[in-house]
Amino acid sequence: FLAPGVQMYTATHPLDAVERRSTEFAKPIEIGNDVWIGGAAIILPGVRIGNRVVVAAGAVVTKDVEDDVMVAGVPARVVKNLR
Repeated sequence: FLAPGVQMYTATHPLDAVERRSTEFAKPIEIGNDVWIGGAAIILPGVRIGNRVVVAAGAVVTKDVEDDVMVAGVPARVVKNLR
């Protein structure tokens, strides 16, 4: 389930200023089964979200999320184990 205003970004670029002028690439986002993503959450490039995860509204997911947890905050952190 994706609530309104969810943003998922796959485009990224090198941090080096010279290289960044001519290079942009994509990193896939993987979302598991039975995942709920709250309103206005942001998922950054290359992130894997496990199965049965809840992403709180407004969270910014910058790193992989394990199965069966709830994440919230900026950056998103595990706030509750769902198993």
